Order: sequence, then C-alpha cells, then structure tokens
Amino acid sequence: MLVSTKTLFDKCYGKFAIAAVNVWSMEQIHALFSAAEKANSPFIIQMTPVARNYAHRTMLMGMIQAAAKIYPKAIFATHIDHGNEEHVLDAIASGNFTSVMIDASHDPFEENVKRTKAIVVKAHEKGVVVEAELGVLSGVEDDLSVDEKHALYTQPEEVKAFVQQTGCDSLAVAVGTSHGAYKFSGGVGLQFDILMETQRILPGFPLVLHGGSAVDINEIRRINEAGGQLGESAKGVSADELVKSIQYGVCKVNIATDARLIWTRVHREYFRDSPEMFDPIAPEKIYMEYLEQFMLQKFDLLGSTGKSTLIK
Repeated sequence: MLVSTKTLFDKCYGKFAIAAVNVWSMEQIHALFSAAEKANSPFIIQMTPVARNYAHRTMLMGMIQAAAKIYPKAIFATHIDHGNEEHVLDAIASGNFTSVMIDASHDPFEENVKRTKAIVVKAHEKGVVVEAELGVLSGVEDDLSVDEKHALYTQPEEVKAFVQQTGCDSLAVAVGTSHGAYKFSGGVGLQFDILMETQRILPGFPLVLHGGSAVDINEIRRINEAGGQLGESAKGVSADELVKSIQYGVCKVNIATDARLIWTRVHREYFRDSPEMFDPIAPEKIYMEYLEQFMLQKFDLLGSTGKSTLIK
C-alpha cells in the first residue's frame, strides 16, 4: 500500500526510523518488497536522477507498481532523492511519488530557501511532501581545519528560519556522514550535539540522515579478495549511532552504498568461483537473497520490524 512519508514520520518520530533505499534494478525492488512484507516493516523506495537516467523513470516506476501487486501487504512511500527542479517537478506531475527532495544545499542560504520554497508550493498543491537539505552532505575531508569542517555541517541556528521560510516537511541534516562513507579518520562519528540542538529548536520535526550505510569492512575485504580494489579505510555509520540518532528526531535513513557493495561482492565471488558460467540470472538470484537478508537486519536495527500495523 502506497502511503505518504508524512504518515510514516508521524508514526515513527522518536520511536523508530524508516529505511529509505535507493534502487536501480528489478532484483533490488523484489528483495526490498519481499523483506518488508516478511518483516511487516514500512519503508521508502527512492530513486536518484542517475537511476532514472539509467533505467528510465517509467521503467522503474512500472517495476515498483508491479511489486506493490506482487507483495500486497507491503507498506511504502515513493521518493525522488537529490533531485533538481526538472526531476522533482516531473515527479510531482506524474502523480506517482508521495515525496520529493530538492537538493539546493550547495547554494547560499537565501538561494536554497528560494528554490526550496518554490518546489514546496508546487508539491503541496498536489499533496506531495518535500524533503529539503541544509548543510553540505558530501563529506568532510581529513585535511580541513576544525572551523572549515564545522562550516559544512548544518548550523542549528539556521534551521528554524529555513523551515519556516520554505515550508518543507522534513530536513536532511549534515551531521558527519557522506554519500558512501565517512571522509574523516579518528572515529569522529555523528555530531550528536548538532542533532540535539536541532531537535531543541524544531521539536517534533522529522530529520533525515543521508549516507546511512554501514559500509561493512568484511564486504569490502571479500570484494578485494575476489579481484576488487576498493579502499579499506572507508567507514560508514555504526549500528549504535543509527539507533541513538532516532531519539533525536531522525526518521528517515538513506541506504544505497551497502546495496552496491553486496551486489559487487556477490558477482565478483560468483564469477571467480564459477568461471565457466555466463548466466546472469544465477548471481542475481543470490544477490536478491543477500539483499533481502540485509534489509531484514536493517529493519530490526531501525526498530521498524512489525510497525506496518501502526500505519494501517
């Protein structure tokens, strides 16, 4: 059943978080819906502009709509991740998305407000909710000074004005994650002081954690043992950090890198161990099994297992 992210956030705030999973293929969609139905867990299925360009938005949406019929007990929302005006306006007009994200975080504050507010007006006219972004989520490099790093984080003193001026429905905050892995060493981790202060200023307002993948070092090592050349210094968000962030208003946790790592590990190991094989279906079936298992564990971690009943 398709629902609004607002419905999900109203139910989960401060109690559990919703996994928001980026997809680009049929196999991922099958695994995600199957896991959610087995876990009785709500989720958000989302696509990036890159995935839309790769598979075509009509193809991806067709697969999502088919999955909703194949797995009728699944409770989910549909979302455009990191879109510009072209992407989000197209998604709003399509009637297929319950929420969109306008990515204007790299603009100056006033320009971010202007672009976000324009999308909010269009989206709310169609009953679509909007996720906005404040702060730079792309990562914090090791060689930046403390002041430079701090400047990239979401500034709590700006969030109230931003939300009031834009009318956005949720806010992606920069609190120390990046897309793919942490970019700093020394175990800095999530900046919980920013989350705490943001929650104090905006009590009850849903926050979004981008870069929420775990980046399992064991997956990276297995990929490299099977011929890969991935760096082993990358670090994702720990389980303890994810669980702790929920109490400070994080309602949505974006997941993409972990699914890619599992895909890469499965296919590299399969063709290493079965060099005579060329059938793509065999490794894809294995991938679906592993991704489903991963999602079941993620639903448990985020506390969303069994919570679809609340949404119904």
